[in-house]
Amino acid sequence: MSAIDTNRVHSGTRSIGFGSKIWAAMTAWNDMRVTKNALNRLSDRELDDIGLSRGDIDRIARAA
Repeated sequence: MSAIDTNRVHSGTRSIGFGSKIWAAMTAWNDMRVTKNALNRLSDRELDDIGLSRGDIDRIARAA
């Protein structure tokens, strides 16, 4: 089994403009999509090993 580690560098506390808000929304959507796809590729046995079931995938992806 492999693991994927992603890190994003967030800028300081400067004000966020409209374009930055759109970029943040797109990034959040993509993170959710990637998480959901990765969890869906796992077998039921692998999901059980990490304490999840197929029904948990959407909830976990939204929280990611």
